[in-house]
Amino acid sequence: MPRQPTEPAALDRIDRKLLALLQKDARLTQDQLAESVGLSPSAVQRRIKRLEAAGVICGYSARVDPRALGLALTAVLSVRLEKHRPDRQHAPQDSFAAAVQTWPEVVECLALTGEMDYLLRVHVQDMQHYAHFVLDTLLKHEAVEDVKSSFVLLDVKPFCGVAG
Repeated sequence: MPRQPTEPAALDRIDRKLLALLQKDARLTQDQLAESVGLSPSAVQRRIKRLEAAGVICGYSARVDPRALGLALTAVLSVRLEKHRPDRQHAPQDSFAAAVQTWPEVVECLALTGEMDYLLRVHVQDMQHYAHFVLDTLLKHEAVEDVKSSFVLLDVKPFCGVAG
């Protein structure tokens, strides 16, 4: 398992180019990567292993179009939790973070600073599915105090990794 980076890794121009190529297409072969960066396949393999061990590359995955799965509506929700009360055994953040892990509609959850505590990215089939999720799941969670919703019209620049 890769370690969590404690400080930014020292990356040279070739490392950054490898990362950019892998973010665009993680299925590129080492031969293809080597040709693109001007190294031997074995040198590319060593660099990739080093980047994985350092926690710079934290995994590989397939990006799936939610619409292809019948999830045609994407919403971004700002969630504010109630403040911690002494009579509660668990902090609201802990119970909310645990609950979010069980909600299949939530594909991303970020803890925030500022007025709202969390930002959720949610994929649902339609408005009825969305209403069911918000009214019967999210708002029924004991720690949730307020929810503000926005609907995604278009993914202008979808998240696909970090800038090179």
